Amino acid sequence: MQIVNLMTSDPIVINPDDTLANAKAVMDDGRFRRLPVVEDGRLVGILTERDIREHMGYLGSTRVNAAMRTGLITVTPYNTVEDAARLMLKHKIGGLPIVADNGKLVGIVTTTDLLRAFLLVVAGASQIMNG
Repeated sequence: MQIVNLMTSDPIVINPDDTLANAKAVMDDGRFRRLPVVEDGRLVGILTERDIREHMGYLGSTRVNAAMRTGLITVTPYNTVEDAARLMLKHKIGGLPIVADNGKLVGIVTTTDLLRAFLLVVAGASQIMNG
């Protein structure tokens, strides 16, 4: 299964010049644990709950680009779900940005998405076995 069939398309993003306070509000409202950081449509970083926690007390005065991670691990829409799962396990991360050939962010896939796919596969296999 290609990741394009599982990813969240057009995810909510944050700008590198936004404050961490604004980023935290967006994350809290959407119940997200990570936010892609995008500038001019291109992925430039990712901000996680952990990154925000490290700057508590300074969220209003700290910019996203001071806390975001830039050594990004990404996949393309043509990678498989298995590729994404292997990368997430190998690097111990909970989400992967999906980036097109031109560097534009097109989606995100998280551990929750992979668990949903796993349950679909298990349910399908169970129907075949019991069917």
